[in-house]
Amino acid sequence: MSVRLYSLSRWTELIWIFQLLFDILAANVYTNHFAVHIEGGNHVADNVARQTGFKNLGQIGSLHDHYLFEAPHRHRRSASPSHEDHATLHQHDQVNWFEQQTVKSRKKRDFHPKGTEQFNVLDPYWSNQWYLNKGAFGNNDMNVIKAWQLGFTGKNIVITILDDGLERTHPDLKTNYDSYASYDVNDHDSDPTPRYDPSNENRHGTRCAGEVSAEANNSYCTVGIAPNSRIGGVRMLDGEVYDAVEAASLSFNRSHIDIYSASWGPDDDGKVVDGPGTLAKKAFINGIEYGRGGKGSIFVWASGNGGSALDSCNCDGYANSIFTLSISSVSENGVKPWYLEECSSTLATTYSSGAYNEKQIASTDLHEKCTTSHTGTSASAPLAAGMVALILEANKDLTWRDVQYITLMTARPGPIRDGEWVTNGVGRKVSLRYGYGLMDAYEMVKLAQQWITVPEKRECIALSDVKDVPLAPHQRFTSEIVTDGCKGTKLEVTYLEHVQAVISLTYEVRGNVVIFLTSPKGTRSQLLPHRPNDVNAGGFKEWPFLSVHFWGENPQGVWTLEVQDGDQYNSQESGGVLTSWSLVFHGTVEYPIRFQNETTKTSPPPVTTALPNIDSIKSQENCNAECKGGCRGPLDTDCIECKNFHIGHLKKCVPKCPDGYYSKDNMCFSCEVSCASCSGPMLTQCLSCPPGHQLLNPKAKQMICSPDCLPGFYLNANTCLPCDPTCKECRHSSADCISCNPNYKLVGDVCLPEKEAQSPLDKDSASSMKSLENTAIIIIVVCLSILLITSLIVTLLFARRYSYLCWADKKFYGQIPRDEDDADVRFAYSDEIEEY
Repeated sequence: MSVRLYSLSRWTELIWIFQLLFDILAANVYTNHFAVHIEGGNHVADNVARQTGFKNLGQIGSLHDHYLFEAPHRHRRSASPSHEDHATLHQHDQVNWFEQQTVKSRKKRDFHPKGTEQFNVLDPYWSNQWYLNKGAFGNNDMNVIKAWQLGFTGKNIVITILDDGLERTHPDLKTNYDSYASYDVNDHDSDPTPRYDPSNENRHGTRCAGEVSAEANNSYCTVGIAPNSRIGGVRMLDGEVYDAVEAASLSFNRSHIDIYSASWGPDDDGKVVDGPGTLAKKAFINGIEYGRGGKGSIFVWASGNGGSALDSCNCDGYANSIFTLSISSVSENGVKPWYLEECSSTLATTYSSGAYNEKQIASTDLHEKCTTSHTGTSASAPLAAGMVALILEANKDLTWRDVQYITLMTARPGPIRDGEWVTNGVGRKVSLRYGYGLMDAYEMVKLAQQWITVPEKRECIALSDVKDVPLAPHQRFTSEIVTDGCKGTKLEVTYLEHVQAVISLTYEVRGNVVIFLTSPKGTRSQLLPHRPNDVNAGGFKEWPFLSVHFWGENPQGVWTLEVQDGDQYNSQESGGVLTSWSLVFHGTVEYPIRFQNETTKTSPPPVTTALPNIDSIKSQENCNAECKGGCRGPLDTDCIECKNFHIGHLKKCVPKCPDGYYSKDNMCFSCEVSCASCSGPMLTQCLSCPPGHQLLNPKAKQMICSPDCLPGFYLNANTCLPCDPTCKECRHSSADCISCNPNYKLVGDVCLPEKEAQSPLDKDSASSMKSLENTAIIIIVVCLSILLITSLIVTLLFARRYSYLCWADKKFYGQIPRDEDDADVRFAYSDEIEEY
């Protein structure tokens, strides 16, 4: 018995050790980088960094007043936070907020099947693009060819792939490559070329890019969904990923880039609940508010590959964001792939890989090759991004919300065989697996051509009276919220878009929690399924579970939340506490769906303001001075055409483009948000800057607007003036140096020539060093001379001994045989010499 007890004890120790190791591996990894919010510009941030012992690495992407600090005295990675640095930053008056950056696990959402790909890079792969040319189940492709036939190929639309790099020299990509949409966040340069290794680990971004923008009709690899679009890449996954890295990527050149495609996210192992950090959330919001001239950046996201682990994309804070177009996958045969995650945040679906005997996605690959084996939701998101490029070409005025409306309204449930569809309160079929169905490029383009921008979005919040309510194990708990949709206020919502259930709860086994939400119209949406791999105690803190299943419904009435225990067969007592929950209704007070053509069969019900009618066109003399060819009213927004310029998103005619806009093809486009005036969309094309945001780079002949100045300049009255030629960096005045140019040394705050800057002690030290150097040289020369003379003497003696010299002794010459066989010959030859 004692032996058995000892054995059990040893097993207990081993289990404890393994658990400890698991906890250590699962814990946060803290970097020596800190995101810091400091107002006043880069020169202020530099001062704070010096005062606190940090190094300022510069502004984080396009996030003004947010900087990345490095603690050079700390290890690059650590298992615990740096409490001393936290205290230092916390105590500084000019630090408004800071956060030590932790390494995030971000997985590319494709797979790497075993086996060698068979292909000939000289042959086109159109026949392998079954999802475009009637090769899918029942001849149901995504109607891309019909969209091309309407003349839309993504021309002038810019897409960037946020991933592990982009092979910009690939023959199928180089024609459409856009350097302004590309950057290397990992190595801090402008070249997104991936890092090559024997395993081709960093092929993911290049494969995604080919699906979108591979050139057409060049007899190489494949054809992209938008073959005339511009393609860029942001290399950000091939290194440590933390909040500031994601924020810089998501906000990169948002005035130039139309669509950001991301095929990655938190671990899809069914254990993780993770999403964007503080800075990445800010980047999403800024992109929606300022991207594409105020129409909003389009973020397309792969929903996740955790199906085999029974994961849910509602636990992925990127896929369940209202700002992203979350895209799922369906296989060649119209059925659920094994990796698919089911969740209520998925908006629509495109084709991708399925079972081992089903076809995969063809695209470009590393080393200028082609592939027919791109897989997972990683392959689905770029296909969706390509279709979005087609509709943006068809209607450049589409906002980020317009894109979501058009996507869900044209998606087709029909081709999918196992959607487990439910019909919501407005008669639309929707699925946890596929959202509103398979995307249809042709129908999307046709609808985009007729589309009128949706009304302003409103947000109505409804709170429950729940506070710290116990959740008994294996029992169903329900709670209700009665709402009028904020009726009669500026927040009123009548037609729903996104609905977020913001929930805080704890549970003994977090993965056992199952949550449903039912609308007043009776639509029941599962917000969270049973996740059996998530076995640790934990919970959710104000986690916004998203559902798109209520789109178009009226929120007024009773909403019911159900919380269940998903593991009904576990006898272990568990349970938890529902701390609080609330609902956020996103939508409009007006009917949102309006078309330019009133006779369309999908025309909305009558609205308060009648749509323009061609019969109401007025003569030119009754029109605004900027109108050309007649008008529908006296305003500069009522013109049929413009005499001079047209501000696209305002639909307004103007004699010249106002400040904040640049002209192109008789259109006015928004400058980058940091510019007061500009010649183009890039940050480097600013012509003038807002007060306090001026940065002059005369060497590059560019004006860049920012709250800070380049090295070699200092800020004075909102203008960056050059430092003294001896200074590399300065502050306050040209001679107030911080660091010096080569051959100069900093003495106080002045840069002096190195010779003049030397103190008497330095000069004595230099003289002593020179004397030591001379002595060492003499010793080395003497030693080399002795060695050379000795070597010469030994060489001469050796040569004489073996008769290599002409003055050798005759009798000695030839008497030493070189081998035994010619010894007699040598002695005979010697005798002959003597006789002679």
